[in-house]
Amino acid sequence: MANNQNASATVTLAQLSPMDWARFGLQQVAYLRPVTLNGVQAVAIHAADGTHIGAAPNMETAAAAVVEHEMAPVLVH
Repeated sequence: MANNQNASATVTLAQLSPMDWARFGLQQVAYLRPVTLNGVQAVAIHAADGTHIGAAPNMETAAAAVVEHEMAPVLVH
């Protein structure tokens, strides 16, 4: 029975549109990406759909800000 449920979930995920994938985790996940802003190393914070939602001076501060807003930080490299 569990295998049938897994297969069903896989088919459902495979059928998601690009827009659905962009919304997937929108309120739960924030992506962190090292960037250079005005010649200074920083960390950009983006929502799951790619919307820029903030920046921080380092990875630790960025992750703490994301966790403070009840989201899970994910590193993009």
